[in-house]
Amino acid sequence: MSIIGFVKEQLENERRCSILPLNVKAYVKLGATILVESGIGTSVNIDDSEYIDAGATIETDRACVLAKADFLMSIHALSKADLEKTKTTVCCISFLDPFNALEHIKWLQESGRSALSVEMIPRSSRCQKMDALSSQASLAGYVMVAKAMSTLPRIFPMMMTPAGTLKPAKVFVIGAGVAGLQAIATAKRLGAAVIAYDTREVVAEQVRSLGGKFLAIDIGETGQTDQGYAKALTPEQIEIQQQAQADCIASSDVVITTAQLFGRKPPLLIKKDVIAKMKPGSVIVDMAAENGGNVEGSVSGSVVTVEGVTVIGTGNWASEVALDASQMYANNLQALLLEFWDAEAKTISLNLEDDILQTALITHHGELINPTIKALLTQESV
Repeated sequence: MSIIGFVKEQLENERRCSILPLNVKAYVKLGATILVESGIGTSVNIDDSEYIDAGATIETDRACVLAKADFLMSIHALSKADLEKTKTTVCCISFLDPFNALEHIKWLQESGRSALSVEMIPRSSRCQKMDALSSQASLAGYVMVAKAMSTLPRIFPMMMTPAGTLKPAKVFVIGAGVAGLQAIATAKRLGAAVIAYDTREVVAEQVRSLGGKFLAIDIGETGQTDQGYAKALTPEQIEIQQQAQADCIASSDVVITTAQLFGRKPPLLIKKDVIAKMKPGSVIVDMAAENGGNVEGSVSGSVVTVEGVTVIGTGNWASEVALDASQMYANNLQALLLEFWDAEAKTISLNLEDDILQTALITHHGELINPTIKALLTQESV
């Protein structure tokens, strides 16, 4: 019988958690033993007693959860100090950021511990229920619009009053992936006039279906990867894109950038000379600020003023709606574990031939499993 452990997040200002009482009930029904660190749900107003009532065992000592668990669940990757308290046979499941955590992955491999990176789960119809990257990105799109709306010194919808007519705010969304599409839908529901751009022409119809206008820019061949991510542009294409977007940015009240390249540094899309053309008091929300930024002058974790424009780069967007984000992430984890649950043995069985594990499982029993990460670490060691 597997012991599945859930620990509190240690990152400052992180309010999400990886399990809710409803998930405990589902796991216990399968026959799993659930260990939960005390206070895991405090930030979303869930008391330890609710987890106990659902069938979990509460541990006040974090080290006990770490030491006993066969599988450890969290949102962010566990630190080396935490991992040293675990069994060497443990399997940790979390966001791992593998492309930027190669030293950590090398340590995991050498220590024999297994790690599954939820952002490496394939984007396929089979994996939709376990796609944590998309679920959290969707909430991020909503939150970014809410941040912009609360900062902008005017309202989003058109309003006709005896004192005059207020025109709708203009919102420009760059990038129509999961986060971008949610931002478009949210801004449109709030009454803004929305324009969006994406290098992938295939998403134009999705933008229009949400009530937004699609900004067409001819930058030559672009396309997307087999996982649905936008392909990296050439420097020449980026220059064409920036010039074509400049007028739209200058006339917008709010600009939301969501352009992130999976495993690579995000492209710089808005330079200061373009920001200077925007109306004072306008707002830019840079989703990629934590990883380098789409906007020149944006600061990770901060709200700054650039050329009279408020640039929001606070990041960790989904944590702003922590209860819903926790529910979605916990359900993603539950769907993942159900996929590999052995009902007879009452344990999680990791079949390394499975296409999900071939990409999402990064290390396992001293071996590197994901071929891309394996290649990167091999290159580093040469």
